[in-house]
Amino acid sequence: MLHHDFRRFLNALNRLNPAQIEDAQTKIRDLRRKTEAISEIEARTNQEHKCPFCGDERRQKWGRTRTKIQRYRCSGCKKTYSGRTGSAIGRIHRPDLFMVALRDMLGTSAPKSVRKLATQLDVNKYTVWRWRMLVFSIIANSSVAASFSGIIEADETYQRESRKGSREWVRHFADPKNVAAPPRPRWEDYTTKGLKMMRGLSRWQVPILTVADRGGARLFRRLPNRKGVTLERAMRPLVPGDAVLCSDGGNGYMNLAAAVGLEHCVVGSKPGTRVASGCYHIQNVNSLHARYKRFIKPFCGPATKNLCGYIRWLEARLAGVKPADILGIA
Repeated sequence: MLHHDFRRFLNALNRLNPAQIEDAQTKIRDLRRKTEAISEIEARTNQEHKCPFCGDERRQKWGRTRTKIQRYRCSGCKKTYSGRTGSAIGRIHRPDLFMVALRDMLGTSAPKSVRKLATQLDVNKYTVWRWRMLVFSIIANSSVAASFSGIIEADETYQRESRKGSREWVRHFADPKNVAAPPRPRWEDYTTKGLKMMRGLSRWQVPILTVADRGGARLFRRLPNRKGVTLERAMRPLVPGDAVLCSDGGNGYMNLAAAVGLEHCVVGSKPGTRVASGCYHIQNVNSLHARYKRFIKPFCGPATKNLCGYIRWLEARLAGVKPADILGIA
């Protein structure tokens, strides 16, 4: 816009009525959101000058894309590219709305549900869901194994098994003679049909191993079952030989300590036994369990097949990962 046209636009603002002012604010907010998204995407190209096709660093500006992102032309292979070319977000048609969804996932406030976020962005709920699954895949591919030392705390928490999106009961009802019933009732049957809920832990409770040390390193990992051998195998590469392991009296921890020669402090769950010798406890892990429960509760039991993605998402929030970091990974 030319300077005199811009001055005319500013002078016209004084003649707007309240409804027009509200519409103008909405439009400016949308434009600002798009501009911020473009800036963050172009920052990735400014940091990495190499062509995504041939790796040549020589380039020249070559117009802009449909979404107003700067396009470049490689001087080597003569192909054009932008900051999104070759990335996981390269085929997203609304990068501005994707950035809003990404900030909601990694912000300091509690993330919104898919339906609420879709209503806010005025898009289909399945679009927001696909974006969330895309972020899950990016975070999963970039996860780095934590390194533990010193006093290491370990314990498990449990998530109820969920088969959201599964068609197993639909197939069984459609063809009961050829398709056997699934191995357990639907969770809704426990309330609608008056079935008694199984008490305590069962094979329908998915274990999640939580490990933390006093240096701030932490890890969540879903385990396939509750067997002591599975727990021992998961813990063995995480605990160095000179560490002190604090846990409950589970067989997996005791077998690991005996096999590796670790100093093992068993902490009880009853009052008076939760702290051993002052500094040996699992309160940090219990705090992580509470944060996990608060984080996962609004999602009303995510599907077990996506549980690892939710766990990586929580780890990214606890680690303070920023949207720019996700774009750099993508």
